Amino acid sequence: MAAPGTNLRRSELCAAALSAADAASWWFAVALVALVLVGALSAETADDGEGGVVFRGPRLGGGAARPCDEVYLVGEGETLHSISDKCGDPFIVERNPHVHDPDDVFPGLVLALRPTRNT
Repeated sequence: MAAPGTNLRRSELCAAALSAADAASWWFAVALVALVLVGALSAETADDGEGGVVFRGPRLGGGAARPCDEVYLVGEGETLHSISDKCGDPFIVERNPHVHDPDDVFPGLVLALRPTRNT
C-alpha cells in the first residue's frame, strides 16, 4: 500500500501536468489564429469599384500565365542572364549558393527562383 504522502504528490504532479498541457494547447490555438489572420491580411487585394474584390496576380491559364516556377531547370543554350530576363529575378546567384561560377551554367542545373513578373 502506498504512503498517504505519495497519493498527494501524484495528484499534485497530475494537476501540474494537466495545467501545462492546457496552457500549451491554448498557446497553440492562439498561434494558429494569428497565422490565419496574418495570412488573410497579407493577401494582395484591391477594390474593383463595384463592391467586389479582385485578387491581383497572374491569371490562371497554363504555361503562358507563368513562364517560371520557383524551381527552374536550366535548358539547352540558356544563361543566367537569359533566365533572369525571362523570369524577372535579378538575384539568381544569391539564391543559389551551389552556383559557384555564373558562367558555368549547364542544361539540367536546378535553380531556385523568385519570379516577379509574367511575360
